[in-house]
Amino acid sequence: MSSAFDGSGDLARRFPPGFRWGVATAAYQIEGAVTADGRGASIWDTFSRQPGRTRDGHTGDMACDHYHRWAADLRLMAGLGLDDYRFSVAWPRVRPTGDGPVNHAGLDFYDRLTDGLLEHGITPVPTLYHWDLPQPLEDRGGWLNRDTAYRFAEYADAVAERLADRVGLWITLNEPAVVMAYGYAFGLHAPGRTLMLDALPTAHHQLLAHGLAVGALRGHGARRIAIANHYIPAWPAGESAEDVAAAGAFDALINRLFTEPILLGRYPEVPGLGTGAPGAGAGRAVLDAPVVRDGDLKVISAPIDALGVNYYQPNVVAAAENGPLPFDIRPVRGHPTTGTGWPVVPGALRDLLLDLQRRYGGALPPIHITENGCSYDERLDDTDRVAFLDAHLRAVREAMDEGVDVRGYYVWSLLDNFEWAEGYHARFGLVHVDYQTQRRTPRASYAWYRDFIAAHRAG
Repeated sequence: MSSAFDGSGDLARRFPPGFRWGVATAAYQIEGAVTADGRGASIWDTFSRQPGRTRDGHTGDMACDHYHRWAADLRLMAGLGLDDYRFSVAWPRVRPTGDGPVNHAGLDFYDRLTDGLLEHGITPVPTLYHWDLPQPLEDRGGWLNRDTAYRFAEYADAVAERLADRVGLWITLNEPAVVMAYGYAFGLHAPGRTLMLDALPTAHHQLLAHGLAVGALRGHGARRIAIANHYIPAWPAGESAEDVAAAGAFDALINRLFTEPILLGRYPEVPGLGTGAPGAGAGRAVLDAPVVRDGDLKVISAPIDALGVNYYQPNVVAAAENGPLPFDIRPVRGHPTTGTGWPVVPGALRDLLLDLQRRYGGALPPIHITENGCSYDERLDDTDRVAFLDAHLRAVREAMDEGVDVRGYYVWSLLDNFEWAEGYHARFGLVHVDYQTQRRTPRASYAWYRDFIAAHRAG
């Protein structure tokens, strides 16, 4: 296969007509303006102000100031020739207290953004929840509280009432597995709780919120709905039965737990959950009554039109030596790494897509790669990023050649941004951002992606 680095290789022409090319961002990571026009506080506003929570104490107060510079950012998107722009709506802008009156000034921003995208020929793909839970809801238990799912459905209804007539694809939640694990189990992300296995109810309440939101969106004529899940291929550390079982437990907790209730209407069993010993029994009861109530799985399994797949890296998983989890995570060896130290393994994306196809068959809706990208240093001549994107697009195309129905690919991210606990140190952008001046400078990868998209259309 010839190189696609210049956008003219045969790979670009081999993606089918109608394949959707896009980029992705998230509200708290780029918008800034955290007190503008009635926006309420989110858990990330609170978390990032607590000493030691984020690197160098960085917050999203300014971020990329996208709230004020969105029109210029739209011109950058138009310059790429995008089909889709995946952004997120900030729940605290729309309902500042989580469940109070709608803040129409906040909704107005997304109204303007949606119209601006359409004027540039770009389809809006809003995500309703990308981790910025209103702080008042967290004060009442956050995603540990079943009531949060119903408040999310009310919020989804308000957004859909305003935008549904112009949106091509809705995404309900972004990476609920990460919310459960990093936010509530390990305390690495907001709200910073360290509940370990006691965080499991947050999985069900997020999925219930997804299902309720699907109903709210359909009620306003939403045409296509998806969820964006974070998938991490689990590689056993060795060939022992214990390591293989540990990898299975990891896969069940991080991947299957957030897929099978939606596609199959049931929760997977998790070997060894709560015992620290893989193979020592199923963990299905952990997500049973009273957390799971009659009728919940019917709501959760409401049909969706696409499955969002976010992929960055695989994990090596070993049998647990001690601790409350039925597995340990080990370093991935023998692969190059990004600037954040993440292993670069494009073949694992291909294998992941094939595994989803084998596992779910006819229950699997069309897939969109809703996030894929990498962080390197500040250089504008980012050949490492170009190589990363090229290799991962080849992996997607190989999976498609083997029968996986993939309909779109969104690069993470358009802009350098506030990268959660890493603050402003990790740079994922096709466009470099000088945070002091807010100057945007397209990198070499921006030009490469632009040319790749153009060559695809020309082919």
